[in-house]
Amino acid sequence: MSFYASRSGQQARELDPWDGILLVDKPAGVTSHDVVDRIRRTFLIRKVGHGGTLDPMATGLLIMLLGRGTRLSNAVMGQDKTYEGTMHLGITTDSEDVDGAVTGTADFTGVTRAALEAEMKKWLGDIQQIPPMVSAIKKDGVPLYKLARKGQEIVREPRWLHIFEFTLLDFAPPQASFRLRCSKGTYVRTLCADIGRALGCGAHLAKLRRTQSGNFNIADALTLPTLLALKPDDILPHIIPAHEVRDLTTRAP
Repeated sequence: MSFYASRSGQQARELDPWDGILLVDKPAGVTSHDVVDRIRRTFLIRKVGHGGTLDPMATGLLIMLLGRGTRLSNAVMGQDKTYEGTMHLGITTDSEDVDGAVTGTADFTGVTRAALEAEMKKWLGDIQQIPPMVSAIKKDGVPLYKLARKGQEIVREPRWLHIFEFTLLDFAPPQASFRLRCSKGTYVRTLCADIGRALGCGAHLAKLRRTQSGNFNIADALTLPTLLALKPDDILPHIIPAHEVRDLTTRAP
């Protein structure tokens, strides 16, 4: 049966090779929804979703849910995440990342590597984090970022998170590169902003790349241009079947 016939056939197949997940390396400058839309339109797949949003400026692992694989959304999104990123000291923005408008500058030259590492260690373990206004979290059905665009700010309830690892990889002021392993729902840009605030100079997230989500690794992902250039039959070997996904999401990384 051809690809197109299998997607449009009235009789549901018991085992469909398109039901599962696909690992994509998202480029910067596109939203997670953009990736979903491009895959859906290019390959005429009716049901496509993703297992955890990446901001437009971020790159890296985006788990695409295909067909019946969309039913695994909660299991996939619930996995711990690993990131590599860069925070920029001395500049704050309204979105807490490089895409936002600058809201303040301060002298960062007094921040030492030891001081930064000491502050980062304070965030290990269970923490509470207040989500940023520029986020997709909804208030009365309206995403907070839409309220932020109107100049509105509302009280956000703090959320409990867990930081497993927060390692400084390179310190070249005003930039500091790090690796972070954290529970789902962690706003890395907010973490950088909070650290900058504690250090007295402010900071924002300059770069971010997701390298792992649970047992799924960026090394196994296809870049978006590579994926969109493939023929449907060439994609099938890259799809992880739904039954294997269930096993991988319950197994310790």
